[in-house]
Amino acid sequence: MHALVIDDSRTVRAIIGKTLRDEGFAVSEAGDGRAGLAALARTPDVGLILVDWNMPVMDGLEFITAVRADRSYDGVRVVMVTTETEQAQVARAMAAGADEYVMKPFTRDILVAKLSLLGVLGE
Repeated sequence: MHALVIDDSRTVRAIIGKTLRDEGFAVSEAGDGRAGLAALARTPDVGLILVDWNMPVMDGLEFITAVRADRSYDGVRVVMVTTETEQAQVARAMAAGADEYVMKPFTRDILVAKLSLLGVLGE
């Protein structure tokens, strides 16, 4: 499966990308939501997106809203990975169409557990 990691932090993209590659994913990266939409359009086999909330240009919530407005991405799993820890923010992300929510800082085990809950490991 192909995964897209969208975060304005190169370090966070590298950490998530390594974990995903270790789990057998092909990985593409983008530094903001707008670049993420462009990367998604260029990579039709993306099945998983991990997106940060707080980014310049287009934030993660706007990105999720845009992806969920396009029915061709209905099968794509989206995980919000963010420092936003308030329950109201979690609820907003889930209402916008996130399938799962990971709070920063996170460990490799937490990320893998969330991906396992989504049923995307081993595909």
